[in-house]
Amino acid sequence: MPENDRPAPLDAGGFMITVLASRKNASEYEIFHQAGPEGKGPGPHFHAWDEAFYVLEGELHCGVDGIETVAHVGALVHVPGGSTHWFRFGAGGGAVLAITSRGNASQMFTDYDQGVDWESPDREQLIEVAARHGQTIIK
Repeated sequence: MPENDRPAPLDAGGFMITVLASRKNASEYEIFHQAGPEGKGPGPHFHAWDEAFYVLEGELHCGVDGIETVAHVGALVHVPGGSTHWFRFGAGGGAVLAITSRGNASQMFTDYDQGVDWESPDREQLIEVAARHGQTIIK
């Protein structure tokens, strides 16, 4: 997709997600550019779809089913569907190319952009929006 045709980035609780391919134009996968400042990222959650993160900039601190790692530029982190996972951008922030299978993460991220925040003290809205899209937030 040419850069000038990309939709505006979505704010998912302090980190930005640009939808590069969604279910509207790719039936079996979705692709996103995700970027954020140090310490931002989603907390522990799981969903039925696979997800992979290719680190473009900075470091990605992440955990998948209790195994924590720090991924550097050029690393690929694969998250099998059903795995509990989380990530945070490292020192100085970072960016990843994220790919999901099945699912409808693009619509979920669009809903998050409507003021749903991973770090809000009122987590019920986050939990409800995630559940609507097949994602379970670990409380």
